Amino acid sequence: MPSTTRIANPDYSPVDNQKTTVAALTLSALGVVYGDIGTSPLYALKEVFSPATGVLANPDSVIGAVSVVLWALMLVVTLKYVLLILRADNRGEGGILALTALVSTAVQDKPKLQRLLLVLGVFGATLFYGDSVITPAVSVLGALEGLEVATPDFKPYVVPITLAIMVGLFTIQRFGTATVGKAFGPVLILWFITIAVIGIIQIGHEPRILAAINPLYALHFLQGRGWQLFVTIGAIALVLTGAEALYADMGHFGKVPIQLAWNAFVLPSLALNYMGQGALLIRDPSAVENPFYKMFPESILLFIVVLSALATIIASQAVITGAYSMTKQAMQLGLLPRMDVKYTSSKEIGQIYIPLVNWILFVSVVAAVLGFGSSSALAGAYGIAVTLTMMITTVLTYFVVRSAWKMSPLVALTSTSFFFAIDALLVAGCSAKILDGGWFPLLLGLLFFSIMQTWEKGRSLVIEVIQKDGINLQSFIRGVDTEETRRSERTAVYAVGNAEMVPQALLHNLKHNQVLHRRNVILTVVFQQVPWVSEAERVEVEKISPSFWRIRLNFGFMNTPDVPKALALCQKFGMEFSDIDTTFFLSRQTIIPTHDGAMSWWRENLFSALHRNAGSIASYFRLPENSVVELGTHIQI
Repeated sequence: MPSTTRIANPDYSPVDNQKTTVAALTLSALGVVYGDIGTSPLYALKEVFSPATGVLANPDSVIGAVSVVLWALMLVVTLKYVLLILRADNRGEGGILALTALVSTAVQDKPKLQRLLLVLGVFGATLFYGDSVITPAVSVLGALEGLEVATPDFKPYVVPITLAIMVGLFTIQRFGTATVGKAFGPVLILWFITIAVIGIIQIGHEPRILAAINPLYALHFLQGRGWQLFVTIGAIALVLTGAEALYADMGHFGKVPIQLAWNAFVLPSLALNYMGQGALLIRDPSAVENPFYKMFPESILLFIVVLSALATIIASQAVITGAYSMTKQAMQLGLLPRMDVKYTSSKEIGQIYIPLVNWILFVSVVAAVLGFGSSSALAGAYGIAVTLTMMITTVLTYFVVRSAWKMSPLVALTSTSFFFAIDALLVAGCSAKILDGGWFPLLLGLLFFSIMQTWEKGRSLVIEVIQKDGINLQSFIRGVDTEETRRSERTAVYAVGNAEMVPQALLHNLKHNQVLHRRNVILTVVFQQVPWVSEAERVEVEKISPSFWRIRLNFGFMNTPDVPKALALCQKFGMEFSDIDTTFFLSRQTIIPTHDGAMSWWRENLFSALHRNAGSIASYFRLPENSVVELGTHIQI
């Protein structure tokens, strides 16, 4: 990642610029942030009482298991995320990549530690892609399995209907989610009200379940599990899937709406529903087959299945959108090659669509649905990626508390060690499911991690070669910026990674056209390790000779890198760029693997393939197509 040399305006945030009320943002947060964790009741408690855990549906076990669920929500979501992690924002943005960038800046005086934490944070980020595949598959399957409860005749159609929904869901992504997004909040409100009301009804039939509020029942239950403790914890971890979204989506809605939505609405609804399922199991242990749907009378079961399907589609949409956002951040932090990014809204900067990511996710989700076939089978794959991300977040938060907030080691350790112990227990529990499907999201995460590490290493090698073989810009200018040099009465903009060296495109232009432009701009685009850089800090201009200027454009990793729009800000420095007389010269690099040991042979070939198929620089920086000239060069690594 590039080092941070300038920080964004701390008062700048997309949330600050939205003239919306806390109530409106809270409503939106309900629809986007809580779709995943809000649909966990569909399958979570069913898996706690599955034959694999050995937990019997007797009153003591039911009360104990529900107590563990309630206190897991309280300790992990409320105390850890809502009260602690949401404070560790990077200029208003959350998520593990934003946290990694924040930590990297905080420990930049310790290069080895910085590198270790960067690798750890990147690995945590790649695990999100595994979650983005499992969430749509397990959620929609879990919802449609309610059809089997209505009538067993529907069972053969659950997987085909799930696949049809996935085809529709991923196909409409290219149109954007602005219109659909408006319906997210109301649908999820209806969902949470419905699951809360049915929970209250079931609790009324069997009020003994209210004893689950006492944490002593949770402790007694866990102590009695013996060697099966970890298997049980792995199932209980399913109630926490989606907790990371509270932090990841903070930049879209702000801390207060997310906290308000959780404390006032989501947590009470989930608690009532889980206790309602427990109350049903105390009265009717045979309902363990599907305790969520067994709570509802048959007369409204089809309506509940439809509502559940809508809720799970919303949950799926949230993680798909999150995958786009994560990919964009990774590209701008130098961890992934450029990809085609479509902006689907002229008003909302966060509304993007990345076709390649969309169809990779689609193929992976279809493979998961066909390969596992049921929510119970997928539950084995669910959890390990999420809990590992949670644990990595806790580790990074320690360094935020210690190095960024300048707290004492004792305070930093005290505030994070308790949560790390819980995370470690959850990871250990989910690790027991690796052979039952947990390998799938880990494999996806490791695949993306390898790609990110290879791209980052390859780019650093390319920069080394360019610097080694390059020509110093100042000495070059002294030799060519003379009256004898032929001139073109136009403006040339040369995009370059190192503003101290002569751009390869400039050398090629002089060599082939034997002409120097009247105004030459050496342009560098720098992505800072902060999410947003305000327009007041976007441009830095330096005149280095009568015909040469250096311009540096600063973007945050959440900004849209619109270079023409940024160059328009140069008017305050007396410089104007018109499409008519400005040409952008870009260097098109061809990577030649040498297999000399700088990277392993497979990584060199992978980097070469990634570089060859990377998206257009012109498109990525939104340059006008009729004003771009690309000049090729070969680079050996």
